[in-house]
Amino acid sequence: MKLFYGEIAHQQVIINDDEQQHMVKVLRMKDGEEIHVTDGKGKLASGKLIIEGKKASIDVAEIKEDLPDFNPRLHIAIAPTKNIDRIEFFVEKAVEMGISEISIIVTEKTERKNINIDKIRKQAIAASKQSLRFHFPVINDAIKLPDFLKSIDPETTFVAHCHENLERIDLKNIPSLEQITFLIGPEGDFSEKEISFLAENNIKAVSLGNQRLRTETAGVFVAAWNYYNMI
Repeated sequence: MKLFYGEIAHQQVIINDDEQQHMVKVLRMKDGEEIHVTDGKGKLASGKLIIEGKKASIDVAEIKEDLPDFNPRLHIAIAPTKNIDRIEFFVEKAVEMGISEISIIVTEKTERKNINIDKIRKQAIAASKQSLRFHFPVINDAIKLPDFLKSIDPETTFVAHCHENLERIDLKNIPSLEQITFLIGPEGDFSEKEISFLAENNIKAVSLGNQRLRTETAGVFVAAWNYYNMI
């Protein structure tokens, strides 16, 4: 399946401008090739490619709506790493494994304050197309940890940290939920003050095992754990 991104509304399909350029200039696709276009919101259009100069459109044969999304829905709130490539790696792999939402959280030990969210969103779209996803994940703007807590349900939210002297439950003991949120700390982990603050807000702590995982590895691990629970 050759999957591209665009807008689908009222039986009309408009292929994204960047996608059109990619089709014509990079892929050098030919008029009449079969293509599929998703809006990333559960719709999928199928048809034949129409090339007109530098423009590309689709002769729609079928539009499917309300295609199923992943369940359970996973939201990972992760602190950015100093080397942004590591977070970009996490985003790519987590999207491939069906993550529904990603938030970038700023914590006490966060070293990187400037994040190119638009670039991350583009990577999420690319990874969604590569893995044939018809529901693209939400990528939220960077937010400070206290502000993030105002928007979540503590009953379905967990924090992974490495403070062995603080109480943590095993990952396998998390109950089956339709929606789950995980907080992953920065290099150097959450501070004990932050862990206490999370506990005061009824956020339960979870252990990801005996090994100390890097930030992006912990994020990928949680995404893989959730993906396993889907299949």
